Amino acid sequence: MKRVEDAHSGQSNTHREVIHILVADDHVLLRDGIAALVAGEPDMEIVGEASNGLQAIEQFRKYKPDVTLMDLVMPEMNGIDALVSIRAEFPAARIIVLTTYTGDFQVTRAIKAGARAYLLKNLLHEELLQTIREVHAGKRTVTPSVAAELVDHSADDALTEREIDVLRLIAAGIANKEIAARLSIKEETVKGRIKSILMKLGANDRTHAAMIGLKRGIIEL
Repeated sequence: MKRVEDAHSGQSNTHREVIHILVADDHVLLRDGIAALVAGEPDMEIVGEASNGLQAIEQFRKYKPDVTLMDLVMPEMNGIDALVSIRAEFPAARIIVLTTYTGDFQVTRAIKAGARAYLLKNLLHEELLQTIREVHAGKRTVTPSVAAELVDHSADDALTEREIDVLRLIAAGIANKEIAARLSIKEETVKGRIKSILMKLGANDRTHAAMIGLKRGIIEL
């Protein structure tokens, strides 16, 4: 597998522009799979790896990669927060989000945070190398299936942060009275927020709302 310890090592690449890549994902098998894909590419090198968002920030500072592959769901610090932190310090950072989620909510968050591309993990074998080259060239790209999700919900009213808090507790099976206690609000307020959630999501009931929330990436279990 083509991994290097230093972004400037490898004399054989002296006369070739090489894309230096940082991979941040908490699954070692996925990192190994990406390394195997990159290994056969003369214009790419993996210069650093991270298993959580905090390590990703540290590795970015150390290697200043051309392209970063960032998982959304990682321990200690998630990919979105790491992305925001990196771009606050390095505004020109080119980051590709890797995820299993097709939901429009997560896509929108990533794009707003500055992601240059949003790629589903099950499509890495077909699309990863091309996406890396496109992002390195300054382009932005989103997987077609993910783009379709964005179009489908582009006119929807977004849930407020407080409504998302309620939806998260609904998905956990918490009753209205307990939701009110946990959020330090009145039960009538909870009912009002649930009514708004159902309307915005086009849901039939609480369970349906939770399922939609999970599918769209609004909440996670």
